[in-house]
Amino acid sequence: MTQVLIIEDEPDISDFLSRGLALQGYQVRVANAGRKGLELARATQPDVVILDLILPDMDGIDVCRELRSESDVAVLMLTARTLVGDRVRGLEAGADDYLPKPFAFDELLARVRAVLRRRSSAGEGEMRVADLLIDTRGRRVQRGSRHIELTAKEFSLLSLLARHAGRPLRREFILQQVWGYDFEGETDPVKVYINLLRRKLNAGGEPDLIRTVRDYGYALEGEPSES
Repeated sequence: MTQVLIIEDEPDISDFLSRGLALQGYQVRVANAGRKGLELARATQPDVVILDLILPDMDGIDVCRELRSESDVAVLMLTARTLVGDRVRGLEAGADDYLPKPFAFDELLARVRAVLRRRSSAGEGEMRVADLLIDTRGRRVQRGSRHIELTAKEFSLLSLLARHAGRPLRREFILQQVWGYDFEGETDPVKVYINLLRRKLNAGGEPDLIRTVRDYGYALEGEPSES
């Protein structure tokens, strides 16, 4: 049974989510504070964590960083904040997705399912593009001799680009394949994650492998090979 951990200090929201997800067949646990959530995550190893940004004892960003430093669990962040910078901070801390409050349960459920679907269909084997090695079994990325740590969402995006290396992919296609839903909002998640990927892939001063195709999308440059 798929396990979901909800870290949320508002009882109305946590009860609502807990009941709804349980009716959908998920095994649900709830923590009303960040430290308790971290303890439960370590003890139960959930498949998905639904994490509120604002918690009474520690910031959700810090909780997310600790979760990401210890595991590859999918993290869906809930936030009542509307500033783009707050959402970007959550993504940079390792969140796979975010959902602004108030939200519809059906949308949250769709995003949880999309995260799980992407993780289960990540594929197997290795892909090489230029000096980049992507191990889809071990979910590892290496550029030259340098190991690169990626979040689950960053890995999904890079894997998609690598499978179509040299071919520009439309932003809408990337959005559907990686996020699994039609996004409407003030922030372009594809652009945000492309920038995060570039920062990590080029951290050693290497040439940029991701090409932006204006008014279209993005391409990973280099000849693809799989083994």
